Amino acid sequence: MAKVCSQTVAAEELGINLDLDQEPAFTGADLSTKLKLLGCDVASFGENQPKPDDEDVTELVWNDPINNIYRKLIFNKAGTKLRGGILVGDAGDYTLLHRLSTQDGGLPENIAALLPPPSAQGAPAVSDEVPSDPSAQICSCNDVSRGTIEEAIVNLGIDKATLPAVKKCTEAGTGCGGCEPLVKSILKQQLESLGGSLSNSMCEHFSMSRPELMALVRTDADPSSVDSFEKILAKHGHGDGCEICKPAVASILASLVNGVIIDEGRDALQDTNDRSMANMQRGGSYSVVPRVPGGELTPEQLIVMGEVAKKYNLYTKITGAQRIDLFGAAKYQLPDIWEELGAVGLESGHAYGKALRTVKSCVGSTWCRYGVQDSVGFAIRVENRYKGVRSPHKMKSAVSGCVRECAEAQGKDFGMIATEHGYNLYVGGNGGVNPVHAELLARDIDEDTVIRYLDRYLMYYILTADKLERTAPWQMKLPGGKNGGGPIEHLKEVIIEDSLGICDELDRRMQHLVDTYHDEWAEVVKDP
Repeated sequence: MAKVCSQTVAAEELGINLDLDQEPAFTGADLSTKLKLLGCDVASFGENQPKPDDEDVTELVWNDPINNIYRKLIFNKAGTKLRGGILVGDAGDYTLLHRLSTQDGGLPENIAALLPPPSAQGAPAVSDEVPSDPSAQICSCNDVSRGTIEEAIVNLGIDKATLPAVKKCTEAGTGCGGCEPLVKSILKQQLESLGGSLSNSMCEHFSMSRPELMALVRTDADPSSVDSFEKILAKHGHGDGCEICKPAVASILASLVNGVIIDEGRDALQDTNDRSMANMQRGGSYSVVPRVPGGELTPEQLIVMGEVAKKYNLYTKITGAQRIDLFGAAKYQLPDIWEELGAVGLESGHAYGKALRTVKSCVGSTWCRYGVQDSVGFAIRVENRYKGVRSPHKMKSAVSGCVRECAEAQGKDFGMIATEHGYNLYVGGNGGVNPVHAELLARDIDEDTVIRYLDRYLMYYILTADKLERTAPWQMKLPGGKNGGGPIEHLKEVIIEDSLGICDELDRRMQHLVDTYHDEWAEVVKDP
C-alpha cells in the first residue's frame, strides 16, 4: 500500500514517475562497537573474523595474561590496510583504530606500533583524537558521521546549537554515550569556525559554569547572602531554576556549608536519590547501604543486618566495595530500617550521593604475610575522615598493604599503596566507561602527610571541578607544571609547594567539613 500511495502522490501532485519495482538492497552495516563487560573493556571493529579461505590476511597479536589484555589487529598481506581487530582489557585507542580501518592509507610506517595497548605505552590516560574527515564515524551506535554532526550544527545556527540539541538532531551520543566527548569537541570546533563559541553556562538560569559560581559563592564577603539557593539565584542568576542548576547549587552549599541536605527547603533542590537518601531501583523500590569502613563489621551489626533483611524481605548482596547492600525496600520503610541499623552503630554509606563511597582495603600487615603496613586501620581512618563529604561526583578510594595491590588503589579517585617507609599516594584514577590509571602524587609519606595532601587535593577538586565531573577528567584538564610534566606536576606544586597560596584555605575548608559531619539518616530518625 505504501508503494501505491507514494507512486500516486508523486505522479499526481509532482508529475514524477517513481519506478519502485526495484527493491532497495541491504548492503550491510558497521557492527563495530566498544563496550564494558563486568568491568573489562572490550571492542571489535571491521573484519575481526576473516573467513578461513581469505588469504589476504596478516594478524598481529598482543597477549598479556598478567594484566589481562588481549589485542588482535588484522591487516592485509601487504600491511597497507587495517582490516579490523579485537581489543580486550584496554580499548583506549578504539576510535583511532576504527577510523584507520574505514579509510585507505593513514597507517604508520611501522604498523606494529599500533599493536601495544595505550596502558603499555606509559600514557596515564588516553583521550580520543577528534577525526577531521567528514565521513569519519563518530557514533557507532547510530552510525553518525562527523559530517552529519557538522551539518546539524550549521542548520541549528550559533544560538541554538547546544549539545542536547545536536544529540537530538543527529542521535549521536544517545546510545551508549561513549562518543559524547567527541560530539562536544566537534560542536566546539564547529561553533568557533562559525564565529561563535561553546557556552560554559550551567543552564539558562546561570550564565557561568559550576567552578565560576563556586568561586563567587566561596569568596563572597557576606556568606549569609549566599547560603541558600534562592539567595544565590537572586544574586548571580535569574528565573526560577531548573533540574540542572538546583542539584549543582545544592552540591556547592553542601561542600561549603554542610547542612543536612533535606533541611530548610534543600530537599527540593536534590535529585531523586538524594531527596530519598536512597538509590531507586527497578520497580520503584530502594536500596539500603550502610557504611562499612575498611570492610569491618561486628557480629552484632551482622546479626541486625540479617534480622532487618529478613523482617523487610530484602535481597542482600556483598558488593565489590566491601560492604553489604540491602535491596527491595519500600520508601515508607526506610526510616524504620535505618532506625534499627543505627541502633548498632551503622551509618549511611552515601551510596545515593555525590560523595565518598568507600575506602576499600586488603587485610594488610595484620594478617597477610606480604603486608608492610596496617592497610585496614588506615582505610578506616581515611573513610571516617572523608565520609559525608559532598563533591561534584562520587569518589572512591582504596588502601593496599603492599605492592601486590590487592585493593586496586591505582584505579580509584585516590589510593594509597603501602611501602616499607609509608605510603605512595595516587590520585585521579577511576573505573567506569573510560578507565583511567591514577598518577603518583607523592612517594613514601607517612599517614599524617597522606591525610594533609588528600585534604588539599579533594578540596581543590571540589572547588574547581565542573558539575558531575569525576577526578580523572578534571585532573586531565588542569594545566601542566611550571617546568612541564603535565597536570600531576601542577598538582604537586599546588598541594605540596603551595604555589597558588591557597593551602590554608583548602585545609580550613576540609576541616570544616570533617568537624560538621553528620549521619544523614540518624538526623532523619532523630527528627522524623
